Amino acid sequence: MIISFAGWPGSGKSTIAKSVAAELGWPYYSMGQLRREAAKRRGMTLEEYNQLAMTDISTDLEVDEYQSKLGKEQDNFVIDGRTSWHFIPQSYKIFLTVDPQVGAERIFQELQQGGDRNEGYNLNTVEAVLNSNYERVNNDRKRYQQYFGIDVYDLANYDEVVDTTNLTIDEVIAKVRALVKERLAQTKSGNWAILYFIYILN
Repeated sequence: MIISFAGWPGSGKSTIAKSVAAELGWPYYSMGQLRREAAKRRGMTLEEYNQLAMTDISTDLEVDEYQSKLGKEQDNFVIDGRTSWHFIPQSYKIFLTVDPQVGAERIFQELQQGGDRNEGYNLNTVEAVLNSNYERVNNDRKRYQQYFGIDVYDLANYDEVVDTTNLTIDEVIAKVRALVKERLAQTKSGNWAILYFIYILN
């Protein structure tokens, strides 16, 4: 089984995805981190890189081709990325949502603690982060609609939607763990590997 995570900025998708992968002992892939590294190689912030992506499809194709290849060649891994559900259609698709203000506060706190998100310059207030998040979401919507005809923020695209606004990280992990365990149970069909993964999630 492949589990794909997407979500609003500040929803905690990368943290949750990494935790689920660690519990299962599965590989974890972050498309957001690949984009951040690509931006750094060009001497750009993620915000600048995403602006470039509005007119240069090559910035998306590298990541999208990579995750599409993963979905065809591997199994039993966790991936987080806004288009992972689309390029790995057989994945168990989980979307994490969050109140935009709360998401901005979380990112701002991470930045204040020295987190290297390469988000952009002058994000020195919660309001600045909030505005940056809105711009990113709007750009994502326009770009992926233009390139692939999809809305990555349409909740109908996902198998599960979890609102993380009023939950701690541990509470979100527990909720997602229960969802994954239930999904694994539905697909076990005598598969001893799947039965083992259900066991370790108990």
